[in-house]
Parts: sequence; structure tokens; C-alpha cells
Amino acid sequence: MPRQSIFNMSLSKIYPMLVQKAERKNRTQAEVNQIIYWLTGYSQTELDVQPAKDIPYQTFFEEAPQMNPNCVLITGVVCGVRVEAIEDPLMQKIRWLDKLVDELAKGKTMEKILRT
Repeated sequence: MPRQSIFNMSLSKIYPMLVQKAERKNRTQAEVNQIIYWLTGYSQTELDVQPAKDIPYQTFFEEAPQMNPNCVLITGVVCGVRVEAIEDPLMQKIRWLDKLVDELAKGKTMEKILRT
């Protein structure tokens, strides 16, 4: 998928896909939300209204209150690309979230996913 395509996709379309990915592996929406809170700094109240705003995925990350300083500890491969080697800052944030949800779906504990 070209970069601009994912940047401009609506959060209201992407968020349910992240939740479905987790739920297929018997994880919960609450766990996906916890990952998003940790990564982006959004509160539960803020996250609850984001999908309804129908904003582009790019805007969701640009308006994030504060990326977690430990996000640099996220390593590994998503879509065949090492997340720590991605040069575009926005694409790296998107792939960090993908990687964390992948780890959730693979059964890792929240403690390990959140790098605590």
C-alpha cells in the first residue's frame, strides 16, 4: 500500500481492523486501547471520540498528545520492514502501532508489549 494511501485512510476504518486483529486471537478491544493510550498519550475519553471524527490516520498521529518515550524500544518486522529502520517519522509511528497489535495478537503479555 502506498504511503499516502495509508496516511489518508480514515481512522474510523483502521481502528476496527486493529481491534478485529486482536479479537481473532482472543484478545480484547480494551487491550488494543491500552496499547494506543501507552503509545500516543491519548486518554480513554480522547480515544473514544477519535474514530467518530472520521479523521485521516495521519491526523490521528499528528494530534497525539505525546508519543511514549519508550516507543524507541519497539523493534521487529512489520510487513517485511524493520520498524526501527523506517526513516519517515509518521510511517514509523504507524508501524509501531501495527507491531504492538501484532504482539498482542501473538499472545505476548501487556507488560512485554508496553516495554515495562
